[in-house]
Amino acid sequence: MSFGFSLAAQALPSEPPSITEAELVRRTQQLYDAVVPGNQAPWKAFYADDATVYDEKGRSMDKKALLADLAPMPAGYSGTIKVVHPHAIFAPGVAVLAYECEETETIFGQELHARYHSVDTWLYRNGAWQIAASQTMRFYEDPAVGTTDPARLDELTGAYELSSGNRRTVTRQGEDLLLQRGTGMKTKLLPESGDLFFRPGVEGRILFHRNASGKVDALYDRRNNEDVVWKKVL
Repeated sequence: MSFGFSLAAQALPSEPPSITEAELVRRTQQLYDAVVPGNQAPWKAFYADDATVYDEKGRSMDKKALLADLAPMPAGYSGTIKVVHPHAIFAPGVAVLAYECEETETIFGQELHARYHSVDTWLYRNGAWQIAASQTMRFYEDPAVGTTDPARLDELTGAYELSSGNRRTVTRQGEDLLLQRGTGMKTKLLPESGDLFFRPGVEGRILFHRNASGKVDALYDRRNNEDVVWKKVL
């Protein structure tokens, strides 16, 4: 009985070797450290041949396309990407790592910053832990506050209608414009340029449209390069 039990135990599949969150972070940081010099070695090692990658630009790439997209930064460009706030969950042969990236890019002395959130799914197959799927999104950041002509702010105030009874009003308070839908809260509009404004923390733009004679006749709520048009009625 003991001999048979021993054979049966040997026939059972072995558990895949575990991997730690710290090791996943180490490997992930190694990937991002390789971006600036365009070093493909860790990307070849840590991504499965059948991996699917969705990047912050909305592109869907296989491993071949991913590697083709990885090249040294041009002269005058440099930067760093730091992996922060990791969180991992595990199952036999599976590890999912969620994390943020803090990017600093320097372009001929000008420093730019961006933040991303990524989720990578690592699988243990063929004797190695590799990324089988990855998805990244970029955190929205408000644009820089620009200027507008205070003398023309009154031209932008008034009531704008989407449909009968469905209105937004724009009022002025000193040098500020306030946007209100119905009886809801008023939101401050910050100028980006000319008649183009944005709301703090809200992706998209508010564009005041002028007709051929230069009179404001509509408010464009621009989202993802598409406009919801509110016609000026008052």
